Amino acid sequence: MYQNVLLAADGSENSYRAADHAIGLVKGEKDARVDIIYVVDGSASKSDVLQYGNSHLIDHKRKEKLAPIEEKLQENGLSYDVHIEHGEPGPTIVKFANNSDYDCVVLGSRGLSQLQTMVLGSVSHKVAKRVECPVMIIK
Repeated sequence: MYQNVLLAADGSENSYRAADHAIGLVKGEKDARVDIIYVVDGSASKSDVLQYGNSHLIDHKRKEKLAPIEEKLQENGLSYDVHIEHGEPGPTIVKFANNSDYDCVVLGSRGLSQLQTMVLGSVSHKVAKRVECPVMIIK
């Protein structure tokens, strides 16, 4: 069905469920791939620096959040790349998706940030409105 899917992930339970759906979309397709985008916003970046200090440790901790998703992709024999970007999550995902050739973007309806769920215009809403390919939002 789809060859090239972008999965927006942040290590939340919803992003793990979104990963299962992304895998389902490409499973069985020849040369299919799932790219993972993890966006670090300014407040998370500051918090990471204060908590861990060392940039290598910070990178390791960020990649740890995505490890279960990578394991699922490997178990299913899928090609993937991990892209760690910095910025506001919604616009960063939109820009990344629109500058590439994705068949679909998959993301969870809510991420790790409780504040973003209360603020008008959640990440999933911004992505759904502005990405130029189909978007699947997973609850």
